[in-house]
Amino acid sequence: MMWQQGQQVEIEITDLTDEGNGVGRYQDWVVFVPDTVPGDLVRVRLVRVKSKYAEGKLQKILEASRHRISPRCIVADKCGGCQWQHIDYEFQLQAKRDLIVKTLERIGGFIEPPVDLVLGGESDLGYRNKVTYPLGRSATGQVQAGYFQKQTHRLVNLNQCPVQDQRLNPLLANIKQDIQNRGWSIYDEVQHRGKLRHLSLRIGRRTGEMLLTLIATQASLPGLQEQAEIWLQQYPLLKGVCLNLNRDQSNVILGQETRCLAGQPYLCEEFGGLSFFLRPETFFQVNTEVAEALLQVMRQQLNLQGTERIVDAYCGIGTFTLPLAADLQQKQPGSRESFYPPQVIGLELQETAIEQARQNAIWNQIHNVEFKQGTVQKLLPQLGYKPDIVLLDPPRKGCDRNVLETLLNLQPQRLIYISCKPATLARDLKILCETGVYQLIRVQPADFFPQTSHVECAAFLSCSSV
Repeated sequence: MMWQQGQQVEIEITDLTDEGNGVGRYQDWVVFVPDTVPGDLVRVRLVRVKSKYAEGKLQKILEASRHRISPRCIVADKCGGCQWQHIDYEFQLQAKRDLIVKTLERIGGFIEPPVDLVLGGESDLGYRNKVTYPLGRSATGQVQAGYFQKQTHRLVNLNQCPVQDQRLNPLLANIKQDIQNRGWSIYDEVQHRGKLRHLSLRIGRRTGEMLLTLIATQASLPGLQEQAEIWLQQYPLLKGVCLNLNRDQSNVILGQETRCLAGQPYLCEEFGGLSFFLRPETFFQVNTEVAEALLQVMRQQLNLQGTERIVDAYCGIGTFTLPLAADLQQKQPGSRESFYPPQVIGLELQETAIEQARQNAIWNQIHNVEFKQGTVQKLLPQLGYKPDIVLLDPPRKGCDRNVLETLLNLQPQRLIYISCKPATLARDLKILCETGVYQLIRVQPADFFPQTSHVECAAFLSCSSV
């Protein structure tokens, strides 16, 4: 019997996709159903029907999975910020490990890949050190801030969010009211009118220091300077109020220009035993504690002796580069003001990130590191030597094929590949390992994003020719 759109069927959910949706089968067809958990028996309405699969919308839970829990957020069924509030946390960790194993087997061709248990943090809530909320207005004209409803651009208004650092909650509710009182216009993404687009809040988890950034199409907001000064006085831990200008008609959040309106354009955070200065546009892992736990695993696995030469590709502001360089520097006999050639080199395309990495190195008195700006595929072959260790932390799309070819030619003794997308990780690991040049010795998943289907991984590889 052929199925039809709008048809209702009863299925058992048996798995989860890497997007976080439940998977079940009806006769010989696969059905994908958001908001479900393996073990659920559900009635779903088919909303999209293809020849081999369908997408369904949950209509009723006939029998709940033992892994299903009540969401701890009152808008979890609407808000698109989290996908897994209805799944107990231990099962979330298990599901993420299973996803990595299956992906490495299916795409990478690995047999029984060595995947550790997933690193989790102290809490599965209140972990985000940065949040950026789209702004809008309600039907009655009230300023709103929140996340978009799932699969829509309808705003779900929030006064607090359980996954953000709870110290940010008072700012979220109060700043919306201040914007309302000022009468500032809110950007309409359909008509491309209005000025204020987003509200961004950032906090140093270790220091408590905060940054507030407004993203707008124009700087001409009446009373903006006065309001920035008021915010700075109102919140003692707020170190700066900034304005980012984004005039583009696109879904890119930040523009190229950021101005400091009051205070300072950065906060200080402590990570891996070092101090980092973070600006509004700085990329920094949103889960400080789990990122630090992953760094500790890297330190233990590398067991640095002090003589190694490391290249950190896609290094950003030096989040992992600088702690590893500091470890090497501490093992050097005596005191040296400079190391030439440097023991550690960081490669990064973004010029602003390189500038911040250099500043953070100076601030932490790390002298054995050098940062170079440019593409990894261009800079890596120009090193002029064979590093002992290469750390890869590319964007979600993974490494350029030329980068992998260069590594296969250079054959560094050890590789660490950090990835936020298991599919591209598996693809690239297959290229590195299929000829036998490298062996995959360990994969350490880390839960940077509890309540979502996203997972970070650090894969450790050893060169077989050494």
